[in-house]
Amino acid sequence: MRRLARLMAWGLLVLVMLTLSGWLLADHLTPPATGKPSHALPVQAAQTDLDRELVPLLATQPGKTGAILVPDGLDAFAARAISARRAGRSLDLQYYIWHDDLTGRLLGREAWLAAERGVRVRMLLDDMNAEGLDPGLLALDAHPNIEIRLYNPFRNRGGVLRMYELVQRVVSVNHRMHNKAWIADGRMAVVGGRNIGEEYFNAGRETNFRDLDLVLFGPAVAQASDVFDRYWNSAAAVPIAALSRKEPQQLQALMASVAKEAEGPEARRYLQRVEASPQVRAYFAGKLQPHWSDGIHVVADPPLKWKNDDRSGWMVERLAAQLNRAHRKALLISPYFVPGEFGTQGLAGLTGRGAFVGVITNSLAANDVPAVHSGYAGYRGRLLAVGVRLYEIRAQGRPETAGIFGSSGASLHTKAFVVDDARGFVGSFNLDPRSADLNTEMGVLFDDPAIARSLRDEYLRLAGPALSYWVHRRPDGELRWLDRAAQPPLLLDHEPDTTRWQRAAARAAGWLPIESQL
Repeated sequence: MRRLARLMAWGLLVLVMLTLSGWLLADHLTPPATGKPSHALPVQAAQTDLDRELVPLLATQPGKTGAILVPDGLDAFAARAISARRAGRSLDLQYYIWHDDLTGRLLGREAWLAAERGVRVRMLLDDMNAEGLDPGLLALDAHPNIEIRLYNPFRNRGGVLRMYELVQRVVSVNHRMHNKAWIADGRMAVVGGRNIGEEYFNAGRETNFRDLDLVLFGPAVAQASDVFDRYWNSAAAVPIAALSRKEPQQLQALMASVAKEAEGPEARRYLQRVEASPQVRAYFAGKLQPHWSDGIHVVADPPLKWKNDDRSGWMVERLAAQLNRAHRKALLISPYFVPGEFGTQGLAGLTGRGAFVGVITNSLAANDVPAVHSGYAGYRGRLLAVGVRLYEIRAQGRPETAGIFGSSGASLHTKAFVVDDARGFVGSFNLDPRSADLNTEMGVLFDDPAIARSLRDEYLRLAGPALSYWVHRRPDGELRWLDRAAQPPLLLDHEPDTTRWQRAAARAAGWLPIESQL
């Protein structure tokens, strides 16, 4: 017993020493940014297909940005793939996650084919989820027109040493780039909540996310390009070529394999679904009409926000200011909703002034990060007590919703809000402590009633009986979930669609002091 206690003590000491050394030497342990500075290429009048397509359209709406809301995953894939095919100058791609799956490889191939045509491709990916992806990323990076950089990367690319580094750099490595942007020729940008992967593009076999992007044309695209340049040239962005090496023969074989997959039956079936989308058909028929507005702005956190004590430029301050201006109504959508004391008091202040406040988030069964649900659950009773309306997304789409979620599991990933049916936000920011204080975020702030109405309609669809449970608080404080789609409506006395074990695990997670990391 003494020996075990001695071993545990030594283990704890080693862990503390590793963490302390990482905290003291973080700047020296982090791989240095060695990439040469580069910037968005200037737009031209008629150099590329996108120039020739958009310049006449933009001339009819001087000073305004065109915007199209994209809630459907197939349309979201199409927006990225089609813009890559029509690009002739540049692709700037910035993502938190780029999965090595069918859609990830298809879009990676589109970027490679663009580079083959002479397009300059810059890809900036967060490194936390890039473990094991080096072969594919290096294959792309080997192309003379493609450069890939990793945000706040690990020196060690995998295995035990990567875990060792995670422990040692636990403080500095905890800050991640959660941004999502796809920018083509400086003319068109896709900004919103989607990462790159099957579950974001309605191609997942088990789960598909309900998510939201904005496709932008016009002045706001330059703002997105400016955000990308600031991150690309920051001290947190390190070229992948400085971190890892592979043999050229391996890279050539990998690209040949991806090309073969793109012609295979699974890819063909998926691409046929994309081509059959009404929105895609409307685009090729010239009938897709963006909404034009001078109230659209792309905003983002500073690239190294954790090293800057001035929070005035942080997303959390901008978004809180927008919400605090609500007079009549604030409708919030967040898959990971942990309001904390500050957010709870803020929402209570709105309801106290007579504003209607509604929140849509994932149910325990739908949440892909159960610990986050436990953080939210701790505030659920208080929010209901002050008059906030809560809706929780079902884990399983009902038969009539198959066109939205597919035929299998459903999970919310949209991050947006609308205030007074007039202004709001769509982007990567979750209403939780991680988005507020740890990760960098970006998105679109808009002040435009037409866009606000479209987002309100999306909120109402998600809050509807087919997709959500309404959470109710009894006078004695006990929570109930109303299944409004059942006939007659059914009142449940525990978290819907869960087992006792799931509920017990969520309660236990709520006891842990981890809210600041959620």
